Amino acid sequence: MEYIKTPATSHQGNILCCTCGVPIPPNPANMCVSCLRTQVDISEGIPKQVSVHFCKQCERYLQPPGTWMQCALESRELLALCLKKLKSSMSKVRLIDAGFLWTEPHSKRIKVKLSIQKEVLNGAILQQVFVVEFIIQSQMCDDCHRVEAKDFWKAVVQVRQKTVHKKTFFYLEQLILKHKLHQNSLRIKEIHEGVDFYYGSKQHAQKMVDFLQCTVPCRSKASQRLISHDVHSNTYNYKSTFSMEIVPICKDNLVCLSPRLAQSLGNMGQVCVCIRVTSTIRLIDPNTLQIAEVDGSTYWRHPFSSLCNPRQMEEFIIMDLSIIRDQKLGAGAGLRSNKHTLAEVWVQKTSEMNTSQQYHCRTFLGHLLNIGDLVLGFDLANANINDEFLNKINPHHVPDVVLIKKSYDRSRRVTRRNWKLKQMDRDREGMETDDERQYQDFLEDLEEDEALRKNVNIYRDSSRLPVESDSEDDGAPRISLVEMLEDLSLSDATGGEGADMMTE
Repeated sequence: MEYIKTPATSHQGNILCCTCGVPIPPNPANMCVSCLRTQVDISEGIPKQVSVHFCKQCERYLQPPGTWMQCALESRELLALCLKKLKSSMSKVRLIDAGFLWTEPHSKRIKVKLSIQKEVLNGAILQQVFVVEFIIQSQMCDDCHRVEAKDFWKAVVQVRQKTVHKKTFFYLEQLILKHKLHQNSLRIKEIHEGVDFYYGSKQHAQKMVDFLQCTVPCRSKASQRLISHDVHSNTYNYKSTFSMEIVPICKDNLVCLSPRLAQSLGNMGQVCVCIRVTSTIRLIDPNTLQIAEVDGSTYWRHPFSSLCNPRQMEEFIIMDLSIIRDQKLGAGAGLRSNKHTLAEVWVQKTSEMNTSQQYHCRTFLGHLLNIGDLVLGFDLANANINDEFLNKINPHHVPDVVLIKKSYDRSRRVTRRNWKLKQMDRDREGMETDDERQYQDFLEDLEEDEALRKNVNIYRDSSRLPVESDSEDDGAPRISLVEMLEDLSLSDATGGEGADMMTE
């Protein structure tokens, strides 16, 4: 007889719960899960309602003790911030899982579902799932307090330009709006010959200084003043000041270069017209169409000033015009402009139409002018100009008249203008009556110069009704709808402004 050896199998038997008598697998506590939970609450000591501070101005959450964080709803950063609120009370349990439960965005409630484990009663491990509700409470952060106070600042950027016209400032304002450099400023104050930007930190002011140095020709100086000093911790509190001086040259200014600078720019004429000021000063010689660019460092090494300001421009009428073609330049000459046409013209002042006085000159506006057109220019023959470089030039080489731009009917251009620009909110002191006229001049420059408006955000003005095309179109340049942006306006169904998502 043979015996078959089979492996011995052991079956774990059930025991009765010591509390309710239900058969259960053996465990160190000898109790079922339901009875164990009635005896032990592993979430004891963990708060079920916690407050979280939120700043409505900058939309940041407070992470104790003094750090403010930018967190989106149901983001990983917000979950980490909420769990740090419970970190001290969860030192005796093990966190297994955590996640958000959906709530209304405007309910000021954040619900987090937690799964925790803890060893209880002779080594038994119990797991529990519960919900912690975080209540959002409004509290203004220190940075927003300083913004609202409007008198606290740690750094100021003083931008100055010693010139009569503000075209460069208007252009600079649009660049700042496009790149949103004004958002970090506590206050913007407009004063005579410039603008002051106040900041709560030196880093934001330095960022503005770097932006200005890349967009306009300027030079800067920095200084700081000691406010307080802690001898125990060796900390210092300074107020910093950055002084930015923009070159005193604007678009449509007539300038006279030094002989050395004119020679270095390709032997161009000393009397030039500024046709654009961006990151460099762009000049054109009205006698030869030579163009040159002068950056900020070159200007401060060889400075020159404006001979005439825009208020001194007079209106002329074209009596005769002849285009000059195939003009040859001398050796070492620089680049010539391909967008302009050289012409010889005979002009007469509109204020002297009852006389026979006419002036002969060359102009770079040959592609725009026809006989009978009105044009704005400077009368150098009858002007009293005191300039060190102009006084040394042979009077026979100085033109009698320098034409700057073609003249159009301003009232008609304003009526047909169906676009607008945004402006910065700033404090104004001592507003001049001429500011509106200068702003209209800047708008006309945007219409005439396509390269200038590439850096500017132009918005369609829905409040302006479309004007029917005039039967007698004067040919004034206009901005097409393709170049315009739609202005965003948030409104509800009633037509009013939409309410904030976070309300009291």
